[in-house]
Amino acid sequence: MEIFWRTIAYYNNSTWMFQVVIVLTGILLTILLIRKPTQQLKLGMKIYLIGLNIWIAVVYYSIYCRERDFNNVLSVFWGIMALIWIGDAIKGHTTFNRTHKHDFLAYLLMLMPFLYPVASLIRGLSFPEMTSPVMPCSVAVFTIGLLLLFSERVNMFIVLFLCHWSIIAISKTYFFDIPEDFLLASASVPALYLFFKEYFVRDLHKDTKPKAKYINLLLILLCVIIGILLTITLLMALRK
Repeated sequence: MEIFWRTIAYYNNSTWMFQVVIVLTGILLTILLIRKPTQQLKLGMKIYLIGLNIWIAVVYYSIYCRERDFNNVLSVFWGIMALIWIGDAIKGHTTFNRTHKHDFLAYLLMLMPFLYPVASLIRGLSFPEMTSPVMPCSVAVFTIGLLLLFSERVNMFIVLFLCHWSIIAISKTYFFDIPEDFLLASASVPALYLFFKEYFVRDLHKDTKPKAKYINLLLILLCVIIGILLTITLLMALRK
């Protein structure tokens, strides 16, 4: 745990100016994409996400978190995310077209990276040993929100990776004493359910195996299980 927070302090202290630039760039691209979603802006957002995932893989994990166990594995994880976005930029799987079906949750998720440092301050932490908007879980929750906002067609490989990372966040809240990650773990459950529901149960009249209604029930059961695990982890953290 000591190593975990020491590496975060090292990362924040050394890169805070770059993080400000990254955050402002993301805000600008998001606003422009919402107001006028041209093909150039859609490609620009994908390039931004490629760079953001490379930043987490290389700068965060390989450089500033090299003291941690399994940092290389996590670096590879985010490197794969970057590769998926590169493939998406070439193939165009994610359209970045809006359906306006989940706007409230999407905007909430996209604001959550800014709640991470607020949560750290509330529980008595101070800069640089605190969470920031350009850390893995902050990036994950922003990406989930962005995809939910533009949910006409999304790359399910990206959603699966983000789902995996959200489950990892549940354990981190306890083992590394980082309750801020409850923001990602709790808020991403309904978002991920919506992604999978729209992907698998879009046409309930079609004959699928298992049938679409059972797939929907399985998705609900999965989200309930994740919610139970999250609650158990929270109770364990509160008893510390």
